[in-house]
Amino acid sequence: MDMHEATGLQAQAGGGAATELFGSFYLGGDEFALPAHCIREVVNYPAKVTTLPLSPAYLEGMFTLRGSVIPVVNLGRLFRAEAPRAVSTDKIAILDFQQVLIGIVFQDTGEILRVPASARSALQYAAGDAHAVIAGTILLDGGARLLQILDPQAMLRIENVPHVLALQASGSKLSTARYHAQSERRQCVSFHAAGATFAFEMLAIQEIIKVPELHSSILNSELCLGRMHFRGSQVAVVDFAALLQAAQSGKGPTPEQRIIVVRLEDTTVGFLVDSVDSIVHFFSDEVLPIPLLSKSRAAMFAGCITREGLGDIIFLHHQEILSRAEIVEMRDGHKRLYPDQTETAAAATHKAQRRVYITFTVETPFAVEIGQVREIIDFSGAITTPPGMPACMRGMLNLRQQMISIIDLRQLYAMPPLPDTGAGKILIVERGTERYGFLVDKVDNIMTISDSQRFAAPQIIRTGSHEDLRSEMDEMIDIGTDEQRQTLSVFQVDHLLEKLGSALPQAA
Repeated sequence: MDMHEATGLQAQAGGGAATELFGSFYLGGDEFALPAHCIREVVNYPAKVTTLPLSPAYLEGMFTLRGSVIPVVNLGRLFRAEAPRAVSTDKIAILDFQQVLIGIVFQDTGEILRVPASARSALQYAAGDAHAVIAGTILLDGGARLLQILDPQAMLRIENVPHVLALQASGSKLSTARYHAQSERRQCVSFHAAGATFAFEMLAIQEIIKVPELHSSILNSELCLGRMHFRGSQVAVVDFAALLQAAQSGKGPTPEQRIIVVRLEDTTVGFLVDSVDSIVHFFSDEVLPIPLLSKSRAAMFAGCITREGLGDIIFLHHQEILSRAEIVEMRDGHKRLYPDQTETAAAATHKAQRRVYITFTVETPFAVEIGQVREIIDFSGAITTPPGMPACMRGMLNLRQQMISIIDLRQLYAMPPLPDTGAGKILIVERGTERYGFLVDKVDNIMTISDSQRFAAPQIIRTGSHEDLRSEMDEMIDIGTDEQRQTLSVFQVDHLLEKLGSALPQAA
């Protein structure tokens, strides 16, 4: 059935009030009908549906369709919580609901029906009865065929209609090219938790660290795992999966887990996540509004960013993740418990300038100022290798309609090849109109380092073998504690591009 035919059929009805158009659908052994005027189209069940945490059980998730985020409602689970989940052979009817698009899952589509008033009957329910989603019935074929009429207004309640409409309106004011020319590019860090991908805006993040020793606190709860020592103060650590009410493994921290340290108002909070993945750049109009069917922490969901290879990323409004009461409890509680450390950390913050670095590995550890990196992406097999390229060049990558030269740093500096490129990352840098991607073994953390921890590289390193990547770096930083200290070379993109001038003369 082509639901686009509904508009034409409705016009043919001649405006007669006694006749109404419906689209029919099948679920289990039942046939349902929806008013044709609210049906936008019918699509196959998408290959990828992203779970939306803190949603009701009948919400399968969401997917993007031509620039809109579509929540997917499982009608069977709306009626019965124990009903089976959707499968790949199901269909989705896209409804225009309060100017917001919603998807309803059915097993199969039927036809467009022109139904006279004599074949329709309305049902009356007591106030609050859940079965009010059935607005009435249609009897056809002399009573042999019964269809239940669904009432979308009774089925669904979208909690953030004004937010969705406001973002839709702002996104349609300017053409994309004109908007991007007039706006500032933003960055976010994507991470995994509770089976979904999320992102914090870069400006919100103080640091990303491996999971340290966590200490018990009287503030411990299901949400707060405990506290950690962070730059002289005691910082509460929140389990992000618990915040999303997801099931917990009960096991200790894994090597992939990280703590993202975020500034919420005047309080620093650490969020434990399963892994930190990439740096993603975006423009404000690329944040698609998510129609929400739940009030639970609804303000934290700022929208959805879709990227090829990364899928749908749930972009978070970091200031709305915790309530004001939760923030005050963590801030004041730890300040009362550990006043000396908190005051010392606050005073030290103003003594030295601090910079944000991405730490990564190319056989040995390096750090690069975050402003030198445009974004970080996973290494993939989508790289093409034209003939006649230098050995250090892996190939070309088409990244959102711009060709990126991918440079293998190990090959450029005669290091042994990386045994497994599956964990490899590509640092995208930009110089003028040219973009380059540097293949590195892995990206470790994002750290805020004081200038007092940055010093000139020893002469023996700078004048050593030119086949050593560290010889291109003028400075180093010292991180860690006395018990576990690490020294990293500060990666200078400009120095590396100078070396590339000889290997890639056409890109000089």
